Amino acid sequence: MPASALLSSPDSLPRTAVPSLVLIGAGPRGTGLLERIAANAPSLWGSSGLDVHLVDPYPPGGGRIWRRDQSPLLWMNSRAQDTTLFTDDSVRMAGPVRPGPTLDEWIALVREGALPGAADPDVRAEAAELGPRDFVGRRVQSAYLAWAYAQAVAALPEGIRVHEHRTRALRVTGPRDGRQRVWLEGREAPLHADAVVFALGHLESEEDAVRDALADFARRRGLTHVPPAFTADADLSGLRAGEPVLVRGFGLAFVDLMVLLTEGRGGRYEVDGAGELRYLPSGREPVLHVGSRRGVPYRSKIGYAWPGGEQPPLPRFFGPEQVAELRARPEGIDFRRDVWPLIRKELGHAHYHRLFTAHPERTALSRADFETRYAVVASGSAEEQALLAVAVPDPADRLDLDALDRPLEGRRFASYDALQDALRSHVRDDLTRRHDPLHSPDLAVFGALLSIYGQVVGLGDTGAGGEWWHGMFSYLGSGPPGPRLRQLLALSRAGVVRFLGADVRVEADEERGVFRAGSASVPGQWVEARALVEARVPGATRPSSPLLRGLYEDGAEAAAGSGLLRVDPQDGRVRVRAGGGAGAGTHRRRFALGPFTTDRTGGAFSRPRTNAPAFRQNDAAARALLRLLGEVRDARGGARARGSEPVPVGAPAGPLFVPETHHLEGE
Repeated sequence: MPASALLSSPDSLPRTAVPSLVLIGAGPRGTGLLERIAANAPSLWGSSGLDVHLVDPYPPGGGRIWRRDQSPLLWMNSRAQDTTLFTDDSVRMAGPVRPGPTLDEWIALVREGALPGAADPDVRAEAAELGPRDFVGRRVQSAYLAWAYAQAVAALPEGIRVHEHRTRALRVTGPRDGRQRVWLEGREAPLHADAVVFALGHLESEEDAVRDALADFARRRGLTHVPPAFTADADLSGLRAGEPVLVRGFGLAFVDLMVLLTEGRGGRYEVDGAGELRYLPSGREPVLHVGSRRGVPYRSKIGYAWPGGEQPPLPRFFGPEQVAELRARPEGIDFRRDVWPLIRKELGHAHYHRLFTAHPERTALSRADFETRYAVVASGSAEEQALLAVAVPDPADRLDLDALDRPLEGRRFASYDALQDALRSHVRDDLTRRHDPLHSPDLAVFGALLSIYGQVVGLGDTGAGGEWWHGMFSYLGSGPPGPRLRQLLALSRAGVVRFLGADVRVEADEERGVFRAGSASVPGQWVEARALVEARVPGATRPSSPLLRGLYEDGAEAAAGSGLLRVDPQDGRVRVRAGGGAGAGTHRRRFALGPFTTDRTGGAFSRPRTNAPAFRQNDAAARALLRLLGEVRDARGGARARGSEPVPVGAPAGPLFVPETHHLEGE
């Protein structure tokens, strides 16, 4: 589309036109927002006309990340019972709760035949084998999200119509307090919008200087370089059988890569006579040499349910009161100085509360005495360490966050062979601990991580420290299922995966025409390869897309350091800089929700009964949008349609399963 079209297209929208909302992104976040619009519309909108345009090249519900056409070998890293797209009465929001099934409840309904047409034969066959504590394949989750989307559309009042546009949005233009134009790929005329929501999900990231140099080196020397990408989208065809591949990144993106290059190429697992998992290669696998900053995989998901007894009262040291105090500081927030001590204190509180209540034989003070003294000592201080040394005799029972974060810190190995044995021992120990209820303080800490995440979101943009915290949270609380780490051990024993260690660095060897990698764990030794994979999810920092570039050109603010889009943490309105005769503030007509913003409210779906931040923000954004669009409607001479009495907040919702209606229209 020529640049002149962006400037000269006539604004022909009639004054009496039905208000219009454009939602860019039809994945789970967009679906969750649509569900909240349906829930709030009876009280805030009525049944007058509203056009909702959904723009996404991928099917609604799952969107790109959770689309149906992925390898059936890929899993979620959450259990079926720990996943929902629906609000419950734990969510502190102004709008009404409209309950819906968690993923495991939906699977049970599919298995019982209660949802005809909700799943295809492959999904039904997979659902027949799944229980509440199983890790679910992504195509089952995709079907659940598609069903939730259809339910949200069916629940909309009669006057609200949804139009799907299976294409990409290229640019959004328009004044801060006026109609917006949304330019679409393959369409000459723009969509007119009275409000626009950006629910873009995980975006590609801008090239950094080092990675850009490595990519250029690969192009010049005929090597393979796979940049950060959602693994299902990455081109892995250049990774050849039997050849070494350097892999930088040891989180969930690596786990997906590992699966696609092993089982995905015909390998399989069997249990040997000793009960140990063994990998039987197909002969088509490359050899993966993997390393990262920590040098170890993310911690295993905990493999047991809450074993009973009192749960730690949360929040205790880091809750809304502390968030309000921090936000009120005129000098701003320094994450390491102001926030990290509160996080450490809260995690310690959860750990020791569980230790003293469930395992008092491993403590040396009364619980009351310990809690009184723990409350007044500074986090990380010598006084705190002295108290812990007296109260918890065995150092293995103390919470050591530094050791958890950097288990290879200061450890050096004479060879990569010696490192392999040490890393396998580390993974085995982690698996054992995370599946043993005798270490139930770990589960208490996981609960505290979830609580803390919600508080950090309330702080808004916390700069580089906040980015570090997101990584720490993922490493401790959002690691792979235990079965994946057992597969990793089997692959390591088979020689298909080799460990590089901590503080891995990759260089371009111009003389030999190869990549080479080394680490602090095995000083002075290098591994060479003609292929390099950056196994990291894109968009964690410096997210990039034509839409974002256009927003920044129009005055939207980017957070220093991270490059994330600045938004109001309450309802997601895009923040804008001063200029062009207008002061700094928020863009009245533009909203943004998701991981590319400074209000990174975790996953678009969540664990049930956790007062999920994304659900709270979805509700606030939906209510702000309906009020804004109501003002537009009234200004154009429209009126609230009759026949729909407002529903009081908290009133019982209608039936869970709403019959199909005529609201959905294709483009």
